Amino acid sequence: MTRQTPPIRLGVIGCGNVLSAYRAAIDKLRARGSAEPVIACGREAQRAAAGAALGPARFTTNAQEVITSPEVDLVLILTSMSEHARLASAALQAGKHVLLEKPLATSLEDAKALVELAKGSPGHLVCAPFTILSPTFQTLARHIRNGDIGKPCSARARYGWAGPDWSEWFYKPGGGCLFDLGVYCLTSLTGLLGPAKRVMAMTGVAIPEREINGRKIRVEAEDNAQVLLDFGESAFAVVTSGFTMQQYRNPALEVYGTTGTIQMLGDDWDPDGYELFQNGTGCWQVFKETTPDWSWTDGLNHLVDCILAGTKPLVTPEHTLHVLEIMLKAQQAGREGRSLPMESTFVPPVFDEPGRQEAAHRMHDRTREHV
Repeated sequence: MTRQTPPIRLGVIGCGNVLSAYRAAIDKLRARGSAEPVIACGREAQRAAAGAALGPARFTTNAQEVITSPEVDLVLILTSMSEHARLASAALQAGKHVLLEKPLATSLEDAKALVELAKGSPGHLVCAPFTILSPTFQTLARHIRNGDIGKPCSARARYGWAGPDWSEWFYKPGGGCLFDLGVYCLTSLTGLLGPAKRVMAMTGVAIPEREINGRKIRVEAEDNAQVLLDFGESAFAVVTSGFTMQQYRNPALEVYGTTGTIQMLGDDWDPDGYELFQNGTGCWQVFKETTPDWSWTDGLNHLVDCILAGTKPLVTPEHTLHVLEIMLKAQQAGREGRSLPMESTFVPPVFDEPGRQEAAHRMHDRTREHV
């Protein structure tokens, strides 16, 4: 008889709206005996919501109780962005594994200190977004790595919507569309193409006044952004992001190579399959989504699996630091009207080949007409 591995014990800090999004992931981990929430920290008004999401887990209003608890193996940080670095640092110093929602920090100095701390910590540090974990993203990455579109020369990513109306934070200093939305695109593009060398941007406030909870506020953080990335060797990419998009229908990601094009359908945090064009075949091949139930909260499942298996997560602190530097320098470039060099770098993830053939998932081909 094999001995059953005890579940990873979760401590949650932050019991607001984001916790409800993680509830399904936590429920699945609990159902299979991989993880169990034992304590949660939030505001007193969130006690009932925490109980509904986490069951019998103990509730506290003191984050240190979660961080220092000997019953906690993994700290899940779902607080406001300004608290991320401080709480993650304390949890790593306490020897815990840490998962935090994006971004890693709100300053480059805090982020660098956190990455250095993680290098010597017994616990793993992973930070959202987790777009590189989706099977569809990994399929795109394998196509590019295998040379199926030749050398990547140009790329585009997009994510935006009309903007939130429930919190002022999104429109105040420390917020903005890049930290909330563009971070997904930047994580995906760098995950596919590697570290950026240089950043340029146009950022600004397109809608100077917003209504939040029935009250008019002045917008101070960028709600509209176009970010241009230089990956070296004349390979460029652009990110379009903002609280200024009412609807869209174009693909989330497009990568143009010397012998073909590949593009993700849907959003990178919610893929809907992909399309591949190769000069040699002369047609678009359309592949439907193979894992429609994949969730953007999959980082928690991935981290728990890595802890139990004794392996390193694919999501690295160095990658999230690089993305944060891009966002901060894009904001600076937008203010100053100049390009800025990147200092940080990271090793891009490499994904194993899948166990089944992608051809089995092809929906249909749209063959070009021959004259």
